[in-house]
Amino acid sequence: MNAYNFDFNHGAARPADDPRAADICDRINAHVDARFFAKRDAEPRRQYIGASGIGNECLRAVQLSYMGLPIDEGRISGKTLRIFDVGHRWEDILVAWLRDAGFKLDTIDPATNYQFGWKALNGKAKGHVDGILRGGPVPMAYPALWEAKALNEKGWQDVKKRGLAISKPVYAAQIAINQAYMDMTAPALFTALNKNTEELHHELVPFDQALAQRMSDRLLRVVEATEGQQLLPRGFSDPQNYKCKWCDFAGTCWKRLK
Repeated sequence: MNAYNFDFNHGAARPADDPRAADICDRINAHVDARFFAKRDAEPRRQYIGASGIGNECLRAVQLSYMGLPIDEGRISGKTLRIFDVGHRWEDILVAWLRDAGFKLDTIDPATNYQFGWKALNGKAKGHVDGILRGGPVPMAYPALWEAKALNEKGWQDVKKRGLAISKPVYAAQIAINQAYMDMTAPALFTALNKNTEELHHELVPFDQALAQRMSDRLLRVVEATEGQQLLPRGFSDPQNYKCKWCDFAGTCWKRLK
């Protein structure tokens, strides 16, 4: 019997050490990521402080972002941009799931054809919300703000165990200031999706007026310091602090600034 070595995949069955086996994975990913970077670079620079970031423990990081300083080279990878993109798409899926479950959930402001939101300090501070719940099959106060996040297993389990305010204080700050500026002080609904298992966690977040006031004061402080050409102090004293090491401006902050 003749031994035939058919390769209907035109090289796909070749071993990795075969010189004819080009790394198609890396080549395709390079093209995919190039498009993500091109789209990111084409976006106009954000010229305001967003509610999503004002809860950052380090106000200098908030200020550097507001000033439009470039983030450290190599800090953002194609994988990071893909994670952001998937997160936005998960939000759309969660909207569909809740609507199918009988909730009246609005995500677009008909007056602007954009997300519901607010602005303050002459547009130097802004916030946007994922949606507004107008009604639904569960007894709760309506209308209510709705915020959604897609989290990995570890983050999702921590939110479920400890609650949003302790587990994710930046998200809690975002919700509080959005509630305040949009004058919607009924408990907000926070929905977290476990990206590993598709499990859902829902949590009512009461309005924290004191937290909202602190975040509003922070907004004003960043704007006033920037306009007065004052560099705000770092939130941490050691560049080896893990929160500094994860910061997009770590190199700029510790190597170029005082």
